[in-house]
Amino acid sequence: MRRDTFLKTLAALAAAGALPLTARAAPNLKMMIPANPGGGWDTTGRALGKALQEAKVVDSVSYDNKGGAAGALGLAQFVNASKGDPNALMVMGAVMLGGLITGKPPVSLSQATPIARMTSEYNVFVLPANSPFKSMADVVAQLKKDPGSVKWGGGSRGSTEHIAAAMIARDVGVDPAKINYVAFRGGGEAVAAILGGNVTVGGSGYSEFAEHINAGKMRPIAVTSATRLKGVNVPTLKEQGINVEIGNWRGVYGAPGITDAQRKQLTDMVLAALKTRSWQESLEKNSWTPAVLSGPAFDKFVDDELASLRATMVKAGMV
Repeated sequence: MRRDTFLKTLAALAAAGALPLTARAAPNLKMMIPANPGGGWDTTGRALGKALQEAKVVDSVSYDNKGGAAGALGLAQFVNASKGDPNALMVMGAVMLGGLITGKPPVSLSQATPIARMTSEYNVFVLPANSPFKSMADVVAQLKKDPGSVKWGGGSRGSTEHIAAAMIARDVGVDPAKINYVAFRGGGEAVAAILGGNVTVGGSGYSEFAEHINAGKMRPIAVTSATRLKGVNVPTLKEQGINVEIGNWRGVYGAPGITDAQRKQLTDMVLAALKTRSWQESLEKNSWTPAVLSGPAFDKFVDDELASLRATMVKAGMV
């Protein structure tokens, strides 16, 4: 076969999605991170980008941080600017679902294309090192005495730490509507507020606070998991008599209007990235639990999660 004919055939096969990933030209991927730098979505997106490059399924990755409204601002930009783009991904997760329920934005997650769930992470609640409180029991005692005096700091409204705070209040007999929750646009802002003593108690994924906990600048008082996290000696809420357990999962979506073949290619690329050494190192470093799910199973999971979160938030007085 003549070289020019061979190249035309190769190009046609690649366009049709008929070649294996390793035989296709690696794209330049655009990663929407619907949060400010420094938080869990930012860490996840950049770790995935590195893994995609290590897997040699992309040539390069560019990142666009757009924080606000629990990811709704980034979602709106992604939906409106990436239509039909097979080389675009957006980081998302449980926090976005909660924000969509409380915020009722003009765009819907259903406009984008589900690709995969990647990880699950539990929240940790921390106190500033110089806090007069020493435990979750101290926080709960003050909450019962004067709910408004306890300032809970964390991600945007509808985040898992916001939901957990409302669930804690409800479980200990305090009206969830009376909790004083301070929402931050990104993990960096929340960390600064906690270290500065501007909030009473802070909540986020353990990975976001680990550096400051290890340095003695934050005191961890509870995790939202069913059992203690591996390698983390922090009691669960359940151990402390508070019947609350809630996890925070993260995944990625593709652009609106991509074809089934393009969706499959993006999914295959992500799944290949999750097998790399750099991704395994990110799981260990950030205390993320692998929770891989794709295809119709991921579609159903998101639908079920929306219904479950809405029911939980209604019970907690948040909706």
